[in-house]
Formats: sequence, C-alpha cells, structure tokens
Amino acid sequence: MMLSMEKQTKGGSKIDMHEEMRRAFALLSGKWKLEIMWLLNQRIYRFGELRKAIPGITQHMLTAQLRELEKDGLVSRTVFAEVPPRVEYEMTAKARALGPTMQALAAWWQAYGDSVPKRAALRGRKAATR
Repeated sequence: MMLSMEKQTKGGSKIDMHEEMRRAFALLSGKWKLEIMWLLNQRIYRFGELRKAIPGITQHMLTAQLRELEKDGLVSRTVFAEVPPRVEYEMTAKARALGPTMQALAAWWQAYGDSVPKRAALRGRKAATR
C-alpha cells in the first residue's frame, strides 16, 4: 500500500501525512537509535553487551538513547533483583512491527551499499583495539 504525503481522511478528520512521518522519523532519530534497534532486533542485550557491540558510543549516550527508546515504547528494560544487578533490553511488540522496514533496509543495502562512499566508522569515544 503506497501512502502519499498529502492530507488524507481517517475517521472523518484530515491527517497530514508529512507531519505524521516527521513524528515517526523523530522516534528513530538520534545518532545511535537505529543501530541500537538493529541489534535489539537480533536478540535481547545487556547494557554492557550493547556498549561493546557499538564501537564509538559512550556509556552516557547509550543510556540516554535507551531511555528515549524506552519512553517512546520501542524498548523494554527488565531489571533482575540479583547481585550484581542484571538489566536486559529488548524490543517491544510495537518496535518489532518495524521488522519489515529493517529487512527492506538490509535488502537495499545489499543491492546498493557498495555504491555508497565509505566514511570514517568511528564516532564518539575511540574504540579499543584488540
């Protein structure tokens, strides 16, 4: 189903699809949100695992991005009453509905990724070399 960016009628009221898409883009905008969502689409992660999986992200930024995703209902955070405390992050059902979009992006990248100029991979803190 193709949606136009023009105003559409839903339940008798006009919807500005441009404005609605801006709201949708805002949910996933942020330097790291898409990368976090991509990882969480694969499996449940603990905080430290996420930090290690994303080269260049700082602890502060990962915390901030996860809090925003949780506030927007895209990520759930589970705290286990253990010593030491264990915290796990996973995508919510609402975020899992973005799966086809992520698959489409992966297919697009496989088709066209080689034609995109490479940029420096590191952002934020410098990744440790092993």
